[in-house]
This record gives sequence, structure tokens and C-alpha cells, in this order.
Amino acid sequence: MSLFQFHTVESAPEGSRSLLAEGQKRMGFVPNLYAGLAESPAALEAYFALSAILAKTQLTPAEQQVVMLNASVENGCHYCVAAHSMLAKNVAKVDPDTLCALREQQPIADPRLRALADFTRLVVEQRGWVDEQAVQAFLDAGFSRANVLDVVMGVTMKTLSNYANHVMQTPVDAAFADERWEAVQK
Repeated sequence: MSLFQFHTVESAPEGSRSLLAEGQKRMGFVPNLYAGLAESPAALEAYFALSAILAKTQLTPAEQQVVMLNASVENGCHYCVAAHSMLAKNVAKVDPDTLCALREQQPIADPRLRALADFTRLVVEQRGWVDEQAVQAFLDAGFSRANVLDVVMGVTMKTLSNYANHVMQTPVDAAFADERWEAVQK
């Protein structure tokens, strides 16, 4: 049981109401992540801002989802893995085999996406202390130095939501229920 309230537009603190309404309009409902983050208008605003900025990067929508899904798998976030699995499949059109490999922490067939997933995993595991050899391997796969920082930003966004979901014990929304996920034991 969570100690946090999952707000509606009406019950949210004043500073979160317009953001929740925006999220509801965009998604068709208020996702529980947004509803929980609404307790802190600044946290909800930060999440929305990072999301909007990540969308402006040179990473394709599918590549953005690979970063966010892989970071969420590495952080063991049941909520975000379910949500990003649905978004990866239905919005970004990530290949089903790639999606399955990400969720099961298996190698991805596509070499570019594999390099992206591997680099994202290293950023999460090593808390950003990725060595030059790993950065060079990422660059050699066709990514840029800007993309290195785009991955760091995506990991930052997911660290905010993954950790918030852990603390809030956020229940998976019905809209994401078909994509429920349990962490693989390492």
C-alpha cells in the first residue's frame, strides 16, 4: 500500500492541475505516474520538461524508447517498463523482437539499437562513469557525441520516474496492463 495519493485533476495541488490536464489530454487518461508526481508540482513539471526536450533530440522515437525502456529495465521499474513497452510497440513502432529482447535483457539483433541499448545499460550501471572505450564503441555504431548526452538525458528522465515509482509504489495503469513485466533476476 502506498503512502502517496494518486491525484485527479481536481484533487491535485494547484500547481499541478494544468499539467495533469495536459497529460490527460495527451494520453486520454491521467497515468498513475503523473497522478503521483502531481504531489510535487515541480517534479511533475520536471518530468514533462525532460520529456519534451528528449523529443527534440536527434534520436528517433524508436531510439528514445529503447533508451527509456532499457533504463527502466535496468532500474527494475515495473511501471515504466509496462508503459514504455506499450509506447514502443504502439507509438514508436519498435520491432516486436527488439522489444522482447529489451524486456528480457537479451542482445538485440539490430546492431545500431544493440549499441544504443548497451551504452544505455552502461550509463545506468556505472552511474555515468562510462570509459572512453565504451563511448568510442557507441560513436563507432554511428551515434554522435550529442547522442551520448541525449542518452544521459533519457537516463536522467527515467531515473526520476523509476525512483519516484519505486517510492510511491505506483500501480500499473489498466492501459499498460497487457505489458506487465517482472524484473529478471541477475
